[in-house]
Amino acid sequence: MYNGNFLIPANSKRAQLIFSAFRPIDLIILSVGASIALIAYIVCESMDLIKNIWIGILVLMPLFITAFLVIPVPNYHNMLCILQNIYRFYFVEKQQFTWKGWCVKDEYKE
Repeated sequence: MYNGNFLIPANSKRAQLIFSAFRPIDLIILSVGASIALIAYIVCESMDLIKNIWIGILVLMPLFITAFLVIPVPNYHNMLCILQNIYRFYFVEKQQFTWKGWCVKDEYKE
């Protein structure tokens, strides 16, 4: 009776993603961060500033930040989606719902 034949495969959403984890915008964000880090490294290397470890970390910071944003997270797509949901929930969609119930008297209606 039940043969395990499904109409839609369980991984159909992941098949639309690049490497089964990234949207095109995620890879664009990561490549921009890597490009900025590479350009900063080339500039700092030409000025002989990379000898200090803190400057090396500062140069790689755009790559670290963008990699943190696009890292896959369980139950969400990635950290960027989590941060967008937090921003939308707390700052954009602050809706006030008035609870009346299903058995209310309208005698105090304004």
